[in-house]
Amino acid sequence: MSNFGCIAGDWRLPKGSYGRSYLKASPLGAVIKACLREIPTIHPALKIFQYALMPDHLHILLSVETEMDEILGRKLAAFKVMINKRAGLESIFEKGFNDQILTSSRKLNVIYEYLRENPYRLAIRFANPGFFTRVNNIKIGTKVLAAYGNFQLLSNPFKEQVVIHRADSEEIRKNNLEKWRHTGLNGGVLVSPFISPAEKAVRAEADSMETRIILITHEAFPERFKPAAREFDLCAEGRLLILSLGYPAGTSLSRSLCLEMNALAETLVKESL
Repeated sequence: MSNFGCIAGDWRLPKGSYGRSYLKASPLGAVIKACLREIPTIHPALKIFQYALMPDHLHILLSVETEMDEILGRKLAAFKVMINKRAGLESIFEKGFNDQILTSSRKLNVIYEYLRENPYRLAIRFANPGFFTRVNNIKIGTKVLAAYGNFQLLSNPFKEQVVIHRADSEEIRKNNLEKWRHTGLNGGVLVSPFISPAEKAVRAEADSMETRIILITHEAFPERFKPAAREFDLCAEGRLLILSLGYPAGTSLSRSLCLEMNALAETLVKESL
């Protein structure tokens, strides 16, 4: 595994504080950083907005400002060759690269923030490994599932299923909300796929009350799955476990899938009783 550096600093410091988690570059990492500054010499159309050097990989937020004479992949290959020569090594990176084209639906400031906070997120995972555990074949009832997060939530005896039916009366809904709030405020776990707008509202309130959650999803985890944004924060606090039924990504959320996920939530709660 490549050694581009190590995580240093203190993840417990507030965002923007001096000494908060960062990557301390190794000699090889220093070579990569120097070569990053020279990317415009490979082609003047290439402009780096932001990058994140990590212990074993590199993220680059790159803009192609004008039309180039070759495809981008060849310019990135030239960048790798530059690093290899400067470092005196045969091959530092794996072949190819993973790329995503940013569209107007993804804001640049969100990507900036993600890259800036990469060392912090890794430091959090190092500090709390039990909150970021992944298992690909855990059996619950008759189902074999993938799971990610804090597995201790499964053994919490105070679980409540969050499910809201259209036919529920106002009195039933009111009583359920009180029950779920009580569970959350007293160290219990809310279990649900949180599908409907009303269920999503319950989850939003649970987040604000620092409630523990077991979230059920029908889609399989990607190979290198890592929770993003709010779900990462919940994992870091030990408040989240995600259970996946393992259907291919992009599978439409049908009524039968909703029933299957709610049935799983019911099973988890019954096992606690």
